[in-house]
Amino acid sequence: MNVVFACLDADTLGGVQQVTHTLAQGLAGRGHEVHVIGLERSRAPFRYVERPMYRRHVTGAGRRLRGLLGGIGPGYAIMTTPSVVARLSALLPPALRPIGQYHGSYDHARGCWHLGSIRRHYPGLDQAVFLSEDDAWLFSEHALLPNTWTLPNPLPHWPEQVSSLRSPRVLGVGRLEGVKRFDRLISAFARSGAPQEWELHLIGDGSELGRLREHAYREGVGHRVVFRGLVPAERMPGEYLDASVVGLTSEHEGLPVVLLEAAAHGVPSVAFDVSGGVRSAGPVPVPPGDVDAFASVLGALTWSPKERRRLGVAARARAEAFRLDHVLDGWERLFAHLER
Repeated sequence: MNVVFACLDADTLGGVQQVTHTLAQGLAGRGHEVHVIGLERSRAPFRYVERPMYRRHVTGAGRRLRGLLGGIGPGYAIMTTPSVVARLSALLPPALRPIGQYHGSYDHARGCWHLGSIRRHYPGLDQAVFLSEDDAWLFSEHALLPNTWTLPNPLPHWPEQVSSLRSPRVLGVGRLEGVKRFDRLISAFARSGAPQEWELHLIGDGSELGRLREHAYREGVGHRVVFRGLVPAERMPGEYLDASVVGLTSEHEGLPVVLLEAAAHGVPSVAFDVSGGVRSAGPVPVPPGDVDAFASVLGALTWSPKERRRLGVAARARAEAFRLDHVLDGWERLFAHLER
């Protein structure tokens, strides 16, 4: 079967891109002919898969793209964002059946242009795919979508080893950009009352780096917040094994892979309760934006190895549902459903 994944930018460091390359490699490994298309070229390419079994393309939305799509043959075109659906739907040949993903939550879509675009463009697709049952239901009810389906983000790998949860380290992972609100995580860490040997390690890079460094010093924890920069994907398992708690303080998220990866390594997490996808990953939920409540939960976990172990065991058990093979099975069930 031919499967095309189309992204606005397929090679920048980000959750949509990571999930796209993980699914592409997994489906290619099952014998499908898979293509990943970026409509724009990344200014800072990030390599997700060392030896891709799928084909990668960077092309605009003109004649070259039409020629590429027309030469692929029957199958499915999975468009990963509302902007890609809006730009690409009319260019698809009849042989490629259109599927629209949305990697955000209903609440996020409602607060920006995404909901209007989904209402305009997704009803005409063969399927509209969302990350959680909660979000699929909300889009079905409030965006009047007749074609919703639920498929979660997958875990790229299933680790055999789990964290000892003894290291005095809180971990945050993601782009250092405003929407991720790492300033809130720094503030929560500063107010948590964690033992003095505990540190907050932030993995990622972005335009907020300088501001976040200053914020950490203003909060009195500049010497305990470690900015690690970008870490290659193959080294991330070691980062989770060296962590005892993961914190996520984003303004909005769909289904963050960082929560799934932490859970698979037996690491408990704390997150603002911003979507059904976040809840499905099983962190300790905190009311969105409530930094003091986040600090209270975070502090309690730093002082209680027993509670960290209890939550870590539960998180790993929950993460089983997001193993790559299970999610690939779900995609193949969707394809079979559309064939009927």
